[in-house]
Amino acid sequence: MKLFYGDINGNKVLINDEEQQHIVKVLRMRDGEDIHVTDGKGKLASGKLIIEGKKAGIKVSEIKENLPEFNPKLHIAIAPTKNIDRIEFFVEKAVEMGISEISIIITEKTERKNINIDKIRKQAIAASKQSLRFHFPVINEALKLGDFLKNIDPEHTFVAHCHENLERIDLKNIPQLQQLTFLIGPEGDFSEKEIAFLAENKIKAVSLGNQRLRTETAGVFVAAWNYYNMI
Repeated sequence: MKLFYGDINGNKVLINDEEQQHIVKVLRMRDGEDIHVTDGKGKLASGKLIIEGKKAGIKVSEIKENLPEFNPKLHIAIAPTKNIDRIEFFVEKAVEMGISEISIIITEKTERKNINIDKIRKQAIAASKQSLRFHFPVINEALKLGDFLKNIDPEHTFVAHCHENLERIDLKNIPQLQQLTFLIGPEGDFSEKEIAFLAENKIKAVSLGNQRLRTETAGVFVAAWNYYNMI
């Protein structure tokens, strides 16, 4: 399946401008080829490609709506790494494994404060198309940890940290929920002050195993764990 991104409004389908350029200039697809377009919100249009100069369109033969989402829904709030490539790696792999939402959180030990969210969103769309997802994940603007906590449900939220002297539950003992949120700290982990603050907000601490994982590895690990538990 050749999947592209665009707007679907009733029977009208408009392929995204950048996608059109990719179809015409990079892929050099030909008029009449099979093509599929998703809006990233659960709709899928199928039909034949129409090439008109530098423009690409679709002659629609079928539109499917309300395609199923992944269950359970996973939201990972992760601190950006100093090397942004590592977070981009996390985004790509987590999206392929069905993550529903990604937030960037700024913590005490976060070294990188400036994040190009638009670039991350484009990477999430690319990974969604590659893995044939019809529901694209939400990519939120970066927030300080305290501001992020104002909008979450502590009953469904967990923090993964490496402080072995503090009580943590094993990942395998987390109950199956329809919505899960995990917080992943920066290089150097969350500070003890932040962990105490999270505990005050009734965020439960979880262990990801005996090994100390890098930030992006921990994020991918949680995404893979959730992917395994999907129904």
